[in-house]
Amino acid sequence: MQPALIVKEALKLLRASIPATIEIHSDIVSRETIKADPTQIHQVVMNLCTNAFHAMREAGGVLRVELVDVQVSDGNMIPGLNLTPGSYLRLEVSDTGYGMSKETQGKIFMPYFTTKVSGDGTGLGLAVVHGIIENCGGTITVYSEVDEGTVFRVYLPTIHDDLSKNSEAAGSLTPPRGRGEMIMVVDDEKHMVEVYEEVLKEYGYRVAVFQNGNDAYDAFKEAPKKIDLLLSDMAMPGMNGKDLVKKVLALRPDLPVIINTGFSALLGREEALALGIAEYLQKPISLNEILRTIHHLLTEG
Repeated sequence: MQPALIVKEALKLLRASIPATIEIHSDIVSRETIKADPTQIHQVVMNLCTNAFHAMREAGGVLRVELVDVQVSDGNMIPGLNLTPGSYLRLEVSDTGYGMSKETQGKIFMPYFTTKVSGDGTGLGLAVVHGIIENCGGTITVYSEVDEGTVFRVYLPTIHDDLSKNSEAAGSLTPPRGRGEMIMVVDDEKHMVEVYEEVLKEYGYRVAVFQNGNDAYDAFKEAPKKIDLLLSDMAMPGMNGKDLVKKVLALRPDLPVIINTGFSALLGREEALALGIAEYLQKPISLNEILRTIHHLLTEG
């Protein structure tokens, strides 16, 4: 799976739930792939970011999240970690909160240890994070100073060789081509709409891309019969995917709709299908699978 997609989805959910006194700065550079359970990686990101939020909620501050690639040529290149030489993905979550003492830092990954008061969450979070990272063959570090903030760094090995083999295998199952059908794509991530547009055109479709639900709906209601299928993200600022789908299907109940979501609490699979959504896909998902789903809905309904 590709952690970049999970991290971006988690940050969108966090932005909607934490106060404006806390700024979120992100630098999601890596596009590498790791061997992991997407649900668990989402849990790691949410746990680390939630802890950062709790450390800043009284005075406000800055939450920084970075996802970058690291090449380790020497096991001692990163002091104290003794990583096997190779390619790694580094997830860094930092805050400007009240920080931790050295004594507290030595206990934070212990089961049931917590600094939170009763009723303010459990102490399971960081122990769970530690276990997930170890099971993925990675490691996690923490650096903190009292009143200066905290930095967590997660290192996970990437899988270049396995990915290339899987890509070759997937290439032998080339998705069917389209016949000029018009696909409306809605996603607030500029990178994602550019990828969708390029790939869909390459496979014979016409494409109309939008980065927010309001613009997409305004365009749709002008000519609802010109769109053959809607592919929409779920978590978007302004009009989210759920609200967009409701409005679109009110005008065109027969329109095939695909919702492509991460871990949104706004819309589950059963509710999505009850709304009339044809397919509910969970990120991360391959472009080949999206292409096959689009072709299936357009040709077989």
